[in-house]
Formats: sequence, C-alpha cells, structure tokens
Amino acid sequence: MAKTVISSIPAVIFGTLLNILDGLSYGMIIFPASGVFTYLGWNGRIPIFQSLVSQLVYTLGGSQFSGANGSMMIETVHVREVIATTLVAFALSSVLTGLTFLLLGYLRLGVIIGFFPRHILVGCIGGVGMFLILTGLTVSTRLPSDALDPPTWDTVHYLMTNAHALGQWIPPLVLAILMRVITSRWKHQLVFPIYFLVIPVVFYVIVIAAGLDLDRLRKDGWLFDSAGTTGAGGWYEFYTYLGESVSRHDIVIFNILHPPLNVPALSVSLDQDIDTNKELVGHGLSNLISGFLGSVYACLLSRHRIMLMSPRRSFYRVGGGNRVAGLMLALVTLLILMVGTAPVAYIPVVVVGALIFALGFDLVKEALWDTRYRVSWTEYVTIVSIIVAMTAWDFVIGVLFGIIVSCVFFVVQNSRRRSIRACYPGNAAMSTVRRPAAHRAYLHEVSKQTRIIQLQGFLFFGTIVHVEEKLRSIVEDPNWRTDPVRFIIVDLSLVAGVDMSSAEAFVRVQRLLSAKGVLLVFCGLQSESSVGKALANSEILVEKGVEHFESLNDALEWTENEYLGAWFRLQRTESMPVALPGRREDAGFHDTLAGSPRERYLRDVGSRTIVDELFSNRIALEPLNTLLKAFQSYDDIDRDALVRLSNYFTRLSLPSGHVLWDVGDAPDGLYIIESGVLRASYHFGSHTRVIVESMVSGTLAGELTGLSGLPRNARVAVEREAVVWWLGGEALRRLEREDAGLAWTFVRMVLKAAQVDTNVLLAAIASR
Repeated sequence: MAKTVISSIPAVIFGTLLNILDGLSYGMIIFPASGVFTYLGWNGRIPIFQSLVSQLVYTLGGSQFSGANGSMMIETVHVREVIATTLVAFALSSVLTGLTFLLLGYLRLGVIIGFFPRHILVGCIGGVGMFLILTGLTVSTRLPSDALDPPTWDTVHYLMTNAHALGQWIPPLVLAILMRVITSRWKHQLVFPIYFLVIPVVFYVIVIAAGLDLDRLRKDGWLFDSAGTTGAGGWYEFYTYLGESVSRHDIVIFNILHPPLNVPALSVSLDQDIDTNKELVGHGLSNLISGFLGSVYACLLSRHRIMLMSPRRSFYRVGGGNRVAGLMLALVTLLILMVGTAPVAYIPVVVVGALIFALGFDLVKEALWDTRYRVSWTEYVTIVSIIVAMTAWDFVIGVLFGIIVSCVFFVVQNSRRRSIRACYPGNAAMSTVRRPAAHRAYLHEVSKQTRIIQLQGFLFFGTIVHVEEKLRSIVEDPNWRTDPVRFIIVDLSLVAGVDMSSAEAFVRVQRLLSAKGVLLVFCGLQSESSVGKALANSEILVEKGVEHFESLNDALEWTENEYLGAWFRLQRTESMPVALPGRREDAGFHDTLAGSPRERYLRDVGSRTIVDELFSNRIALEPLNTLLKAFQSYDDIDRDALVRLSNYFTRLSLPSGHVLWDVGDAPDGLYIIESGVLRASYHFGSHTRVIVESMVSGTLAGELTGLSGLPRNARVAVEREAVVWWLGGEALRRLEREDAGLAWTFVRMVLKAAQVDTNVLLAAIASR
C-alpha cells in the first residue's frame, strides 16, 4: 500500500493542478465576475466541489476505469439569470441528468444514446468551442459575459480597434496558439501543466522588474478583482442562495449525449473494455448526488478529446492508474475547497484566458479540421450550420437547426439512391416448377409479356417517383402495340418499408395498368409485415387486377400457369390436360385476349411448341404417352424402344399428401409423372430458405439419386393426387442385363432431362 501511495504522488499533484485550472476557468464561464455575480466569492468553488463529488463516486466503484477523473462538464452553457434561479437550475439539471443516466444504465439501454447522429454531436462540440472562444475574449477583456452573445458589430469593432482591448486578448490568444505548437512537438504529459505554471511566473517576473502596482493591474483587468474571488463566508455559502425551481432542459439534453463521446473514446485510448451501461450508472449516481448537494453536473473526463496532450489520460501515465490515486486526489481537492479561492485574485487573467482559448480552439479543431476528410460534404455542411446557429442564437436552436438540415440532406441523398435494383423480362427468370420441355419452350417465349421489377431500400415520397415513372414507361412505350405486356411483377423482397406516399403511388399506377389490361403482381411481402400492412391500408391489394404472393417464385409460377391455362382455353379443350401447381384462381386473363395482339401471339407460339403434345395425348397409350412427353424433346426416340422400355415401369396411384421419400432416405428408383403434381423441398442449411420445386406430368422425380444410388437430397410429397410410373432399382438392373443398349439410351435421356431441370433450378435460385 505504501509503495502505491508513493508512486501515486506525481499523479495526485498533476490531477490537482488540472482541477485548479479547470475549476477556475469553468467557474469564470458559468459565474462571470460581473453583474449579479460580481461580489460572490465562489467562481471556482462549485466546479471544484463538483470535481470532489464525482471523484469520490468514480473512485469508490462508480466507474470501471481504475484511475477515473471526475469533473464538471465543459459543455456547460452559461446563464445570466438571478443567483437563486441560476443555482437551482444547475442543481435540478444535474438531478434530471442523473436520473436519466441511472434509468438508461439500469434498463441496459446505453446503446440508445449512440443512435443520435454523430455529426450533429460534433457540430454541438464545435458550437461549444466557439462559445469558449467568445468567452475567452470576454474574460480576457473583462467585458460583460453577454457582450458577445451574440456578437454585434459594435463589440467586434471595439475588440479590433481599441488598443487596450487588443493588449488584453491578443497575449492569451498567442499563448494558446503557442501551447498548441509546443504540445504538437513535445508529447510529454507534464508539458501542459508546466506550461500554465510558467505563465504566471513570467508574468510576475515582468511585474517585479517593471515595478508595476498590483492594484493598478487589477483595475486595468490584468488580475482578477479580489472582491469577486474572496467571499466572506465559507465554501458552502452558495447554499444560502437556493430558491426558485427551474431547470435547464437544453443542458440536460446535451449532458445525455455526452457519454457516447467520452466513455468509448477513453476506453479505446486506454485499451480497456468497458460496459457503457455500468458507466451510465456511475454517471447517474455522480450527477444525482451532486444535484441533491446543490452543485452542477459531472462527467467522466476523457481529455484526450479536448487537448492534444490528453492530460486526463496522462494521469494514468504518471502513476494514476489505480483507485488509491483517485482517492488521494479527492482528499487534496477537499483541502483546496476548504482553503478557499482567495489566491485566485493573484492569478493573471491571461492564464485563464489562454486556457479557455486553448479549450475552444481544440473543440473547434475537432469539429471542423479533424472531420474534413472523415465526413461527407452534407455532414460537414450540417456541422458548420450547427456551429453558426449556436453562435448566432443558442444551443437548442443550433441542435434543432442541425436536425432539420440533416433531415433535408437525408431526404435528398436517399431520393437520389436507386430504388430499382433490376428490371427485366419474364423469360429471363423462370419458376422452379419442373415442366415438360414443350411447356418450357412455350413459356420462354410468351413470358416476354411479363416485366419483373425488383425494388430495394425504403420506399418513400423521395424514391417512389422513379419507380412510378418506370412503371408508367412500360405501358406508355411506343412499341406497346407490337410488344404488349400482360403482367408486371413488383418484387418487394428487399424493401424495408413503404410510406403512405409510395402506397398511393402504386394505387395511381394500378389504375393506369388496369386501363391497359395489365395485371399488377406484388411479391416478396407478407400480410403481417410492415410493407404488407402499408399496402393493405391503401386497399390496393383488394383491387381488381392486383395479385400478391410471398415470393418471386410463387409469382412467376402463377403467371406461367396463367399463360398455359390461357392457351389451353384457346384450344377449346373440355378440361385442362395437365394439373398445374400452386394457387389456381381465374384472374380473367382470357377475357382480354379476344382479337388482341396477345391472343395472336399466344396462338402462334403454342402452335410451334405445345400443339403436338395436345394431339399425342389422344393417340398414345400409357406409359408410352408419358415417356414421349418426358423425352421426345431431348433426342430422336424410336417408339419401339420406348414400348420395350415401358415394360419395366410399374404404375402407382398416390393420394394427396403422401410422402414418397425424405432427406437421407435410400433411393428406391426413379419416377415419371403421368398426372398430378409432386412437390420437392430442398433445405440446404438452417440459415437458408427452403427451396420448393413442383413437378407436373411429363417430368421425372428422383432421377439422379435413383441412378447414382446416393441418399435422397430432398423431401418429395404429393401436392395433388398423382399417377406415376416407377422404375425400381431391381427393374433398372434387370433392364441393364436384358438390353444394355436400351439401358444406355435411357440413362442418356434421363441425364439430359436432369441437366435441363438442374439448370432451370439454379437459374431460378440465382435470380432471387
């Protein structure tokens, strides 16, 4: 213990000097020795008292930093009201700040204070820096504290032309700049306190050498007035002035925003992992106790943000990185408080002025110079506007002005961002439905009448304009008559939200599309999501000619089914030749086809692709018809070979809901679907969505695992009552023994069909 005490002595001396300088400069800021405060003797006592309270709280466990230093917040905004109102305002503000910190820390909501825009905080820091610079001018020239609040032309003219005023504020300004130059070259932690100790020594050497009278110097403003620094009562005299109840809400607001700057910065500086919520509790206790004792608000000092030499961080480097040093510093601070501030009358004004100038320059530098390459030009303009507003008006107006400017820039910037991620025709993305080759050829051509628009981000009044223009351009295209569109799919999977203006824009567009006979299809939304609720509130989802699905694949599957159903209806078939998967609702597609270019186009494409299949259903027997539908598009097939092949298949009737196999099951062969729908579900991992693939008549199921003998990689169930032709493992081996050439031909046809199906599935997954 003795060794720790001895090693902490340099740190205690160092911290004491900082507390004296801080207390004197801060005291002159909040209690200027003019007006109603002229004859009060506690300019520096309240800041020192606050330093004592916060130092004890942090040292006794309120902070996780073992060598934490407590002090009054530098970002204090000075007041000019009567004494009682001023004191109560500061005390109640401290109580409110403490309660807020305690609540945030107890509820573990420390991360919330980090949501406040960083550049607005930086603008506030710059505004406080400008206030300190102006305060340095008033303190140095002994002008009233409100002489530069806001700056007027007369005051500026006086400061720039009066010889006596120039002689008062230029020396501390030069000293502050000189300190910046010195500390930028020599990084030792003792440079800062030694510098400000040398200044009064040099001052009195000049005074003694020139034989100057101290009273004359005090009258001319070179020394502080003794009446303003030596009160008749003790340090507790300020309690007699407490009276009216009023609080400074602007100070409370800034105090709440203070920890996000100091705590993480000091944590990084000291390479120490810190729980922000625990530090908030410590801040809360410190401010609460301080407020109940009638003092001002406290904070954990991270002076490396304010001064280049980082005096509070330097407290660690000179032996103050332990709680013993913190407790010793608190005891010495208490001794200074008991002795009083009478010696302040002999401290040159130039010392305090230089310190205030230095603090102001560092804050302004941090806000304007250090951020010049770190922020965007809009954020930099916001920082400058806050500083100007705080200097010309006050703190609250500056913050509000900064928030308004940030909102304007946010709207402008996000309005210029692309909300349309992609726009392409429907034939560039097929659904995962496994269809016969003839159906796919037909759909690949007719899907040119589908447009897919993928949107992203948050859709609001600034971004929906581009989306609305794009949707209108599709139906107002000069080539509309020769290249009409039937479906417009709007994919909202990557959309985070939709405001009222965007929802109403979709309503306007839907009316235009309806007049053109175009169906608007929304996908990528759920009824309980924010996007789904926003669109539902606009009632667009219940409009005629509007459909909505949970995924793009579902929407594509539905439009493909509509195209197929429309062609079969044009052929006047008594019933649908194939069962179609997914949702089956009549969207009135065929009602708008009669005599239109769409009808002629569907007839032309169908006559070149599906018509042969339609007639083959009437002449071929099973399973020959199913084998022809499955393989005739991939190779020239000998019908006699297919007849011989059909002898190895077994017909199975499967009820809806029946599970053929699950993931990991041993393969039992392959299946060719005659009628009905099977549905395969691929689950590649817990972090991925389930990929669904429907299989209709004329397609294969389980072909790759059936031929390779590997375990099943999907779960396959019957979606609609189905009839399938099964080629079991034993039948396949018998085929290989009895007719090896036919077996090889069959395997080659299966692999071709599997290759096409796999390519379609991969393309569908890649386009999501």
